[in-house]
Amino acid sequence: MVRSMTAFARVERAGAHGTLSWELRSVNHRYLEPHLRLPDAFRELEGAVRDALRQGLSRGKVECTLRFAEENLRGSLQVDRERATQLVAAAEAVAALIERPAPLNPLEVLAWPGVLVADVADPQALNRDALSLFEQALDELKAGRAREGADLARLIDDRLDTIGAEVAALRELVPQMLAAHRHRIVERFRDMQAELDPQRLEQELVLLAQKSDVAEELDRLDTHVGEVRRVLKAGGAAGRRLDFLMQELNREANTLGSKAFDTRSTQAAVNLKVLIEQMREQVQNIE
Repeated sequence: MVRSMTAFARVERAGAHGTLSWELRSVNHRYLEPHLRLPDAFRELEGAVRDALRQGLSRGKVECTLRFAEENLRGSLQVDRERATQLVAAAEAVAALIERPAPLNPLEVLAWPGVLVADVADPQALNRDALSLFEQALDELKAGRAREGADLARLIDDRLDTIGAEVAALRELVPQMLAAHRHRIVERFRDMQAELDPQRLEQELVLLAQKSDVAEELDRLDTHVGEVRRVLKAGGAAGRRLDFLMQELNREANTLGSKAFDTRSTQAAVNLKVLIEQMREQVQNIE
């Protein structure tokens, strides 16, 4: 099954010390590009979260936001003395560069992120809960990408059916179009009251048949349609392969249009290009 790169997931879990929630948003991108927003107390999770994303996804820009709403348990507040000391030292170093600096306000130091911390029982337990909840969110994101991927595959498959019908109809029309063109040439000569050389006429028709021979292009279109179906059925990270096949389909449709000598073949080439472009837009969202 192919998967879309567009999805959203949100999970939440309440615990003894507060409520954890993850929001994951993914959109299409050439490569896997994670963007993490974690509270300072959960920074050590970054490596594990990135590893989980690499194992679960292959492409897409993924925004991962963790929020922690802490419960007011009336516990004691603690000062991270090491962080506060570093902050004061940095402030004094800057103050030395300024003439008559304002005195350092202790409340401003306490307001700095990570200086004032609640007395939580086990920060490591919170990290484990957050990582476990992230894995649940990632599973939901992957399920959403799979559902949308299935919808995209159905849309592409419908257009492949239409392309197959266009190609089959054009195969049947080619002999009729050549016969009609031969008739027009004969009529033109008659209207001009010119002497019609049967040998010269046959030579011209042979040249026309060679220039307008689209059997190879039609065969390639059928082959590419079959390959797109195979890739969709195989699933996995198929986006780049499908994008390449869209380029090949478009190349054959362009060649078909350049060889067109009848309004019906011209219209068929236009119809094919429209269908291929519609598929290409959908393929851009496939992982």
